[in-house]
Amino acid sequence: MRVAIYPGSFDPVTNGHLDIITRGSKVFDKLIVGVLVNIDKVGLFSIEERVELIKRVTSHLENVEVVSFNGLLVDLAKKNNARVILKGLRAVSDFEYEFQMALMNSQLDAEVETLFMTTSAANSFLSSSSVKQVAKFGGDIKGLVPDEIIDDVIKKIKG
Repeated sequence: MRVAIYPGSFDPVTNGHLDIITRGSKVFDKLIVGVLVNIDKVGLFSIEERVELIKRVTSHLENVEVVSFNGLLVDLAKKNNARVILKGLRAVSDFEYEFQMALMNSQLDAEVETLFMTTSAANSFLSSSSVKQVAKFGGDIKGLVPDEIIDDVIKKIKG
């Protein structure tokens, strides 16, 4: 069975993330979306809320599982018998950071490979940070995040 981990903070999950999840679910027998607990950041959504939002927008993808994790990504991969880390790339600027992370993960566990998947052109500008910024100033986030969670994002921003 080909198992991959797609890690990220997903705060909130965007249409770009969902694009990678959907396409990744077609490549792998099982795709685990790993929601990172980042102790250095205070997120808009709690870890539990992020997991729930991703589960909601991926419920139609039978081979996708959503989990939260802290610690090393390679440990999550090992725990789930995943040999592949799937990373989405929006632009060349993403590549340098992701390449460094891939090399570090390879150093930590030579059995784990990192696969880069480019985002679709329609989502190449999209980030969770930009979605939060648009929502904060009252802009329309339709088309930026899955329709099912637009109200969740707006309610959370308005606090």
